[in-house]
Formats: sequence, C-alpha cells, structure tokens
Amino acid sequence: RQVAQIAVTDSTVCLYGESGTGKELIAKSMHAMSWRARGPFVAINCGAIPEGLLENELFGHVKGAYTGADQAHRGLLRQADGGTLFLDEIGELPQALQVKFLRVLQEQEFYPLGAGQPTRVDFRLIAATNQDLWEAVCRGRFREDLYYRIHVIPIVLPPLRERQDAVNHLAHGLA
Repeated sequence: RQVAQIAVTDSTVCLYGESGTGKELIAKSMHAMSWRARGPFVAINCGAIPEGLLENELFGHVKGAYTGADQAHRGLLRQADGGTLFLDEIGELPQALQVKFLRVLQEQEFYPLGAGQPTRVDFRLIAATNQDLWEAVCRGRFREDLYYRIHVIPIVLPPLRERQDAVNHLAHGLA
C-alpha cells in the first residue's frame, strides 16, 4: 500500500535495506505505477563502476571530449529523461560526483564531459542503499545537502527473515 501511495507522487524516494530485500523490485514497481511509466527506467549500481567511468556513465560526453572519445555518449541522466533514475548503492557515490549530482537535482541540468552548453533533464530519482546514510554524513563520507535531497521519502525494507508472511507468499508462488 505504501509503495502505491508514493508511486503517484513525483517525490524522491530513498530505499534502505540489506542486500536481497527487493530494493530494485520496489523501485521498478514505483516506476510502473507512476505517471512516468511510459518513460524509461534506468538503473545503475554506484558501487559497481570505478569513479572515472561512473562520471562518464552518468553524465556522458561530447565527441572529442577526451582522447578516444570519437563519438558522443548520452549518459544515463539523459537516458532517464522523462522516466525514473534508480541509483542503487548511492552511499558509494564518490564525493566529487556527489557535488555534481546535487547540482543536477537542484537545477535539473548538467554539463556532459566536454560540453559548453548544459543539458536539461526531467526524471524522478529513486535511490537505494544498504548503508546508514546519516552515519555516513556524520563521518564526512556523504554530503549533508545531498542527503536531504534524496531523503524526501525514506522507506526501510526489513530483511526477509523478519517477514515470514512474505517468505510464505514467495514459496507458494514458486510452487
């Protein structure tokens, strides 16, 4: 019920839970029930991509931006335009990218690598983490201003060991 109520809003959501609690499944469900459902659902795991590559994957680049950039790359922010961007493991986002991503959330625009003009985007952000982001803020590993931008609607997903009814539904659904 909570997911259905939140899905119809355009608010930023932050999903908290251990690995395997279904954070991406919840994010996809929210997207499917939202007015953005006809737009793309773009997912990226911030912890799975090295920092240098992550910036290029998110922001893209123009042709000639650096040696070897023989064609333009749209980037995931542009790919998510009109839809939902799911940033899994946002607590792993490097601090240099936290600053740049904060600007995207505030201004709804960004500069692809090597671009002289900004690109406007309109997407809904759903973030997920298995970390305590407030603790990361207190330790100086996560920006407080970004924390407040993504912590608009927090949802804590308990592990399956605490949701016996869900385990039974899953078991019977697979039989």
